[in-house]
Amino acid sequence: MIQYALRCADGHEFDSWFQSAAAFDALWGKGLLSCATCGSTHVEKSLMAPRVAASDRSEARPLAEPASPLANAAAALRKHLTENSDYVGHDFVAQARAMHLGEAPERSIWGEARIEDARALAEDGVPVAPLPLLPARKTN
Repeated sequence: MIQYALRCADGHEFDSWFQSAAAFDALWGKGLLSCATCGSTHVEKSLMAPRVAASDRSEARPLAEPASPLANAAAALRKHLTENSDYVGHDFVAQARAMHLGEAPERSIWGEARIEDARALAEDGVPVAPLPLLPARKTN
């Protein structure tokens, strides 16, 4: 396993673990890496300091623990969404419109939509709002 410090085109910095340097290169080459903050796929390795093992392990935090208040808020939002709504992916626009027109039972959903489709939903009175997170399949 190897950990790389990464930076997106917007300057967001984050770390990620990879099976090997070759695994990183393969994912990067296919455009499968994305920024943990904004979702940009323009990700590059950042300068890194060598890791020296600390003698006191009490300062180490688990890898799954969010690193900032923003990351904590995004994790809480993701948890709330997954427990209280259905992810409908690219079918979001059709399902939201069907619920609004009474053609489908109302329920809490979230998914993906092109900006012009989301704007059309809002103009038609369908209550929608952008979410500051990506589906799990699009995160590192």
